[in-house]
Amino acid sequence: MNIQKLASEFWQQGFLVIDNFFDNELMDNCQQHIMTHFGEDPDFVHNEEFLKKSATDVIPWFPQEQGIEDFDIPNNDQRLKALTQAILGENWSNLYAMVMFSKRGSKGQAWHQDSPPEDKSKFNLNRLVYSMDINEHIGGQTLVIPATHLEGAITVGDINQDFANQVVLSPKKGTLVLLHGHTWHRVLNIKGQYRVSTNYRCCPAGTPSDITDIAVYRNMRYQFSSGTVIEDRLKQHE
Repeated sequence: MNIQKLASEFWQQGFLVIDNFFDNELMDNCQQHIMTHFGEDPDFVHNEEFLKKSATDVIPWFPQEQGIEDFDIPNNDQRLKALTQAILGENWSNLYAMVMFSKRGSKGQAWHQDSPPEDKSKFNLNRLVYSMDINEHIGGQTLVIPATHLEGAITVGDINQDFANQVVLSPKKGTLVLLHGHTWHRVLNIKGQYRVSTNYRCCPAGTPSDITDIAVYRNMRYQFSSGTVIEDRLKQHE
C-alpha cells in the first residue's frame, strides 16, 4: 500500500475508496454487534424539524462508549493510522466511532458538509468502515462530488439535486472510505431491510473536538448540541 500516493489522491478529490481493507471475520463480528443493538426497526433520535429539513433518517450509536472491543480493532489498525497521519499530519486526534443505521424506506442523507468550511484548516475526516455490502439493491449508496472540499460552502438549492459530476460509491463489506468533512456528500434512500456503516471520525491538530456540531446543508446550518437551525440558507438566498 503506497501511503503517500493514497494521501495525494485523497487531497486531490476529497475522498478515497480502498476495497478489502478489513477482513470478513472482523466485519461479521461488528455487524452482529450492530444488529444486536438496533434490531431491524429502531426509533429515530433527532427532532422533527431536523428530520424534515435535512431529509436525514440516520440513527447513530457509539459502541466504544459501551466497551465493545471489536470496534477498537479498526481504530487501532496500524495501516489506517499511517494513512490518517499522511493525510492529516502529526498530532491528529480521534473524535469518536459512530455506527450509522438506516432502516428500510428511510431517506438516507441530503447533500451536506459535516462541518463549516470557511476555515479550510479545520475539518473532520470521516473514516467509514463497511460491515455489509452497499449496492443499488440495498440502497444507501453514498454520492460525492470530487474536489468540493476546496470550494467553500455547499451551494444553496435542492437538497437532493443530481449533479453531472457526482460519483456513486457502492462499498462492499470490508471497504474503507475516507471522506473529507467539507466534501459535498449525500446518501441515497434505503431499499433493503437496513443499511449500516461505522464512522471513525478524526481531525487534524488544532481542530476543536466539537467541529462536527454544526453541519452545512443546502437549505440550512444545523447545530446538533442545541438541536436548532441556526441559519435558514433558503431565506437568506431569496
